[in-house]
Amino acid sequence: MSLLRGYKVLDFSTLLPGPFATTMLADLGAEVLRVESFTRPDSIRQGKQVDGGVTAAHGYLNRSKSSIALDLKKQEAVDIVKELVKEYDIVLEQFRPGVMERLGLGFEALREINPRLIYCSITGYGQTGPYRNRPGHDNNYLSIAGINDYSRRKGSPPSPHGFHIADIAGGSLHSVIGLLAALLHRERTGEGQYIDISMTDAAFVLNTIHGAGYLACGVEPQAEVMRLNGGIFYDYYETKDGRYFSVGSLEPQFRKLLCEAIGGSDLLPLSFSESPEDVQAFKNYVRNAFRAKTFTEWTAIFQEREACVEPVLTFAEACEHPQLKAREMIVDVPKPDGTTQRQFGFPIKFSAAQPEYKHIGSKLGEHSILVLKSLGYTDEQIATLKENEVFAY
Repeated sequence: MSLLRGYKVLDFSTLLPGPFATTMLADLGAEVLRVESFTRPDSIRQGKQVDGGVTAAHGYLNRSKSSIALDLKKQEAVDIVKELVKEYDIVLEQFRPGVMERLGLGFEALREINPRLIYCSITGYGQTGPYRNRPGHDNNYLSIAGINDYSRRKGSPPSPHGFHIADIAGGSLHSVIGLLAALLHRERTGEGQYIDISMTDAAFVLNTIHGAGYLACGVEPQAEVMRLNGGIFYDYYETKDGRYFSVGSLEPQFRKLLCEAIGGSDLLPLSFSESPEDVQAFKNYVRNAFRAKTFTEWTAIFQEREACVEPVLTFAEACEHPQLKAREMIVDVPKPDGTTQRQFGFPIKFSAAQPEYKHIGSKLGEHSILVLKSLGYTDEQIATLKENEVFAY
């Protein structure tokens, strides 16, 4: 894809938030070079699901990227990064606040070398505030952000999510937005800048609807009492054979179709009643109706009715869904042996460009020597650096 062709990204991040962000940039055409530690390798490289010599997660999260492995505690490695920065547009890092500064690679130091540099830091709590140095993970950020308390059943604890909301929706996507905005600003002014991404901040604003109600009107969101968290029939329902359906028939035209499918249009007045007794009665009716038929039977019934009612698919079933297939959301990405690996496709469709998937995630330090030679290092200098354990490949 040519949209970001010519832009160069130096990626110091590990695990999920930063790599997901730079994968999006790579899919858009940016040249991404990962700066990795060979003394503490990225744990996303470790796991049992291995294909093509690397873990499947790494194969996807770091596709189309190059890799140089450096020991940033050695001055020679820092010097290599400073040489690279002269030609790069973006630096993205995910260390705790202050780490890059102690290495001599903070924003101010690198801006002296390249004033047009855009430098993005992704952390759990941001660069300021009493929690700036506090460790955390996705569920911690969602908890501090106030999301988890009302995203549960009454009398039950919050459930672990099967995917990373704060990491991706908070860290990855917000950093991409920030980086693209900063690139546009630089095109207009010539100025680089620093971007501070807090995954907790970004998760906090995901409380959009119910949080706005509390901030403006003092109505605090509570578990299983609101329209979108189980307080009405908008919910998930078990079928006769233990599968589940999602019911989201909020609008009148969809609710009418729902009522017709589960028992008749005479249910419609009950479905619109706002009295707590009627709300619960209608929800119980929906629950009992779904328990009376199997998953397959309900799938056939709602396939012909556009009622905002859909089956809860397994991931394997989702991969075979005709809509996702039509949108080409699974693609084949080249592996070193000439075969391919199935991965997620880029989710944004452009009329003027198509994504390009060059290769699965590279091996640790696979491009170290190539990068050093591109900087003008001689074979003798490279040999010395290797002997001094400045880099690995």
